[in-house]
Amino acid sequence: MTAHTQRLLDEALALPQDEREALVEALCVSLQDPPAVLRPSWEKAVQERLAELAQGRSELVPWAEVEARLRRTIARE
Repeated sequence: MTAHTQRLLDEALALPQDEREALVEALCVSLQDPPAVLRPSWEKAVQERLAELAQGRSELVPWAEVEARLRRTIARE
C-alpha cells in the first residue's frame, strides 16, 4: 500500500460508521463490471419474466433445488 493510500485509509477509518458504509458501497460499485447491454429480444424476455413474477404467475426456485434437479438429470444421462 502506498503512503497516499494509507493516508486515505486512515482518513476513511476516522469517518462515522454511516459514512464508512457509504464509502465501502461506492468502492464496491466502482469495482463491478459495467452492466451488460442486452439485445432487445433478451431485454423483452427479462421484462416479461419480471412481470410474471410480480403478478404471481411464476415462482422463483431456490438455487439448491435447481442444482439438485440438474444433478439428477445429469446422473440419468
